[in-house]
Amino acid sequence: MKKPTWKQIAWILGGGVAGFAWYYFVGCATGSCPISSNPYISSGYGALMGGLIAWNKPKHTNKTKDEGHGE
Repeated sequence: MKKPTWKQIAWILGGGVAGFAWYYFVGCATGSCPISSNPYISSGYGALMGGLIAWNKPKHTNKTKDEGHGE
């Protein structure tokens, strides 16, 4: 398994912050919501979603297209 890059770590941390923000600003007043009623669960879920986004992003390559010019 490859070592995570700083961009992937940033996506995971950003997801965790977004999950906590969801808990803080939206939350669940009754406590019956399984994800948004607990700050640890919502932060973990956000970090998981950030990780999934980070690892599913396509890798950019510097390959040039062969446009058929020249012989």
